[in-house]
Amino acid sequence: MYNIIPDLDLIGFGKLQKSGKIIFLLLVYSAYSASSAVNKFLSMKKLVIASNNPGKLREIKELLAPLKIEVVPQSSFNIPEADEPHANFMENALNKARHASRCSGLPALADDSGICVDVLNGGPGVLSARYAGEPKSDERNNLKLLQVLHSTTDRKAHYYCVLVLVRHADDPQPLIAEAQWQGEILHEPRGNNGFGYDPLFYLPQLGKTAAELPPEMKNQISHRGKALALLAQKLREEIN
Repeated sequence: MYNIIPDLDLIGFGKLQKSGKIIFLLLVYSAYSASSAVNKFLSMKKLVIASNNPGKLREIKELLAPLKIEVVPQSSFNIPEADEPHANFMENALNKARHASRCSGLPALADDSGICVDVLNGGPGVLSARYAGEPKSDERNNLKLLQVLHSTTDRKAHYYCVLVLVRHADDPQPLIAEAQWQGEILHEPRGNNGFGYDPLFYLPQLGKTAAELPPEMKNQISHRGKALALLAQKLREEIN
């Protein structure tokens, strides 16, 4: 794209300043800069996903398919997983997105999510993926949750997801979307689809667990699906 901003020295910066026309010129430059940032974002053809979780990668790729953006896992660039030192999902997601963008030189999308059980004060929360320790294991995490809740009658819980998209590593205004998915924790797993705590996450209104839902249905109503729909809306608002 050609630079439409003239050289201030060539046209006489002092004269412009005295005449007040410099204000108009700065407004033009500001509009041009904003337009360039949006155009650069809209021309994005490749997006790095800051995750090595196969389940998350599969769902995010399916949900982003309509945008016709090539989704690439960070492992394709040999990017190691970022640290998740924070006690909340938002800061961890932002840290992961900046890390993936800085290492790849591309826009990056990070998800931080987990299951939050009411009686556990929101736990496992940010520790959901490593609830039973290393190495990460969905099976051991589910077993531990059942053990912790074995004598509990209050089984209310929700999945939480926050998505953070950065245009570049130092993006001062990342796009952020968050959503929840309400349910309950069963006493034993059911279903073979999904991942994480899906076999235990029961949806009373459907009479099924998340692991019993067809993938396309889950993508429409899940915490991640709803968060991505909100993110897409933010993108449309930015375009307009």
